[in-house]
Amino acid sequence: MRPSRPSSRTSTPSAPRHGLARVLSKLGVCSRSQAEKAIREGRVQVDGRVVLDPERPADSERQRILLDGEPVAASKRVYIALNKPRGIVVSAADERGRDTVYDLLKDAGLPWLGPVGRLDKASEGLLLLSNDSVWAARLTEPKHHVDKTYHVQVDDIPDQALLDRLVEGVVEEGERLAARRATLLRHGEKNAWLEIVLDEGRNRHIRRLLAAHGIEVLRLLRVAIGSLVLGELPKGQWRHLSPDEVRLLGGDETR
Repeated sequence: MRPSRPSSRTSTPSAPRHGLARVLSKLGVCSRSQAEKAIREGRVQVDGRVVLDPERPADSERQRILLDGEPVAASKRVYIALNKPRGIVVSAADERGRDTVYDLLKDAGLPWLGPVGRLDKASEGLLLLSNDSVWAARLTEPKHHVDKTYHVQVDDIPDQALLDRLVEGVVEEGERLAARRATLLRHGEKNAWLEIVLDEGRNRHIRRLLAAHGIEVLRLLRVAIGSLVLGELPKGQWRHLSPDEVRLLGGDETR
């Protein structure tokens, strides 16, 4: 019996396949949670068959994917900066019927965009939105340490010792909260404005950090993300980012 010869063919590793919901999100047609909902509702087909499992592997380059009967293709990458007003919710829909940032964009003719990070209802200032999930992750993942700069009005006049303690940080509900930098901008008789820089963002990070030192936030305004500053953008208005701004924040608008 002759020994079998090793095959001369070499196998090419296949490209990694992701779950269907993630594929739709990466194409920029909707958020991952919206994709999961659409799939479970039977609105998504892959190669002519309805798929109900959001985690079923899919390949947008080799398979025909339909959403609500329409072919799914990668959307043009869109990146915008918005000056979020106070009292507006950063959510696609609010169960309590409150105004959301999407109400500010409803007549803009934009594709679906997801918020890149968050600002709570009482906070205001610079908010980024994009349909580029990879770029968004680059800005929001803690390991990348993209600075976010805030101007914060407080009900006290902090001294340098307190500013130093904000940088040293505290542990609150099992989370370490700290500022990368904290400086006094100006003050009156009873309150002051601080500039606080974070290189990571936890839920209500600044409010909780200051509350741990007995200080109440009166107003919180995000004025910069990385090298991008809010500038003179009017409240409630938005603008497209330039290609250079996209690249400087860690992405490439041509992807």
